[in-house]
Amino acid sequence: MAAKSERPRKVVADNRKARFNYAIGDTFEAGIALTGTEVKSLRLGKATIAESYADSRNREIWLVNANIPEYLQANRFNHAPKRPRKLLMHRRQIDKLIGAVEREGMTLVPLKLYFNEKGRAKIEIALAKGKKLHDKRETEKKRDWDREKGRLMRAKG
Repeated sequence: MAAKSERPRKVVADNRKARFNYAIGDTFEAGIALTGTEVKSLRLGKATIAESYADSRNREIWLVNANIPEYLQANRFNHAPKRPRKLLMHRRQIDKLIGAVEREGMTLVPLKLYFNEKGRAKIEIALAKGKKLHDKRETEKKRDWDREKGRLMRAKG
């Protein structure tokens, strides 16, 4: 029997600033409730999750402020680019996330928006705690030192 050819995971949007601005804790994978034109726009690779966050409303998790631009060929059947989108997760996961946000003051930050092996749109969200200014400086110093160390090692041979 021949091996199945699996589709690779195609990353549509990546929130690179999240790892700098937040101390990332647990990560979760969630599905997103999308309309047809949103999926087509995502397949073109046009989405931004840099300013977005996840919020809890009525014991559900919603993705707020994520920008999925309009699909040009859809004309009047298009979607609103920054509408709130429902995240699809198990009840236990939702309760855990809501509890951490309410009790510990954590934030739900989206890290990646991608299509999984089956072609479904997924988002990776993380429980995160905001970094203070001195923590950000420390991260920047460490990154600069690692970069300099790599240069020195290459120059040395």
